[in-house]
Amino acid sequence: MDSNRTLAVPGRNLGDFDCSGEDIERDWVARTGCWSHTERVLPTYEQVRAYELPATEGKRGDPRWPAFARRYGFDPRRPVQWEVEALEPDELRRLVFAAVAPYVGRDVLARQIAREEEQRRALAAFVRGWGAAGRT
Repeated sequence: MDSNRTLAVPGRNLGDFDCSGEDIERDWVARTGCWSHTERVLPTYEQVRAYELPATEGKRGDPRWPAFARRYGFDPRRPVQWEVEALEPDELRRLVFAAVAPYVGRDVLARQIAREEEQRRALAAFVRGWGAAGRT
């Protein structure tokens, strides 16, 4: 699994559903020492089935595959995986927002959005002034 496609929110994991992605959860706990466990947000085995996500060929030769296959009842001779991108973008966005919502300070977010809007207005005014200054 490509580590830049993994989202780790405190104790939450978002990444491909495969033997490598599942191992990232164990590895995260072992390496960071921050949490005693992680929870897969998506896709989970249940989501793979509920959304009827298409499987792609898994990584042949991955030593973690046989145990993963046994755990979920897959054919151990045919490694498969499910990409997080297989979810429809709107549904993926909804699921991610729902997973991180408990960790977002609404007041802090509202202040940041207001600050960014002030910065946009100031930048727009600067650009308008820059153009006007060049015509004199």
